[in-house]
Formats: sequence, C-alpha cells, structure tokens
Amino acid sequence: MSTLDFSHLSTQERLILIEELWDSIDRDRLPLTEAQAIEVDRRLAQLDKRPGEGRDAFEALADLRKRFG
Repeated sequence: MSTLDFSHLSTQERLILIEELWDSIDRDRLPLTEAQAIEVDRRLAQLDKRPGEGRDAFEALADLRKRFG
C-alpha cells in the first residue's frame, strides 16, 4: 500500500479532507465489534425497560457545548 503525502495541506485543509472522507462512508456498512454489538443490545434493552428515562441527544449536546464551549 502506498503512502499519500498530505504535508502540503494546512491543518484546516486536512480536517476538511477527513470530514469529507468520513461523510463518504456508508455507515450502514460499518461493522460493529462484538463488544459494540453487546453494548448496543444492552442499551436497547434498558430503553425498552424504561422508555421515558434518559435525555434527548440534542439536549445533552447543547448542555455539553454550554459547559465546555
């Protein structure tokens, strides 16, 4: 496998490239590790037991952004 040289790109340009590459990945085709699959199943079971418990992800992110900028 050849190594690509990105040294001519600025840090900002590299971050943009990383984002574009990540966005190009079909997330439905990303395999989970066994540990990740077990954790997803555990969390779904917990949600089924207590459907009203927990926080909305957008609310949690907004709180984190307030606290940590």
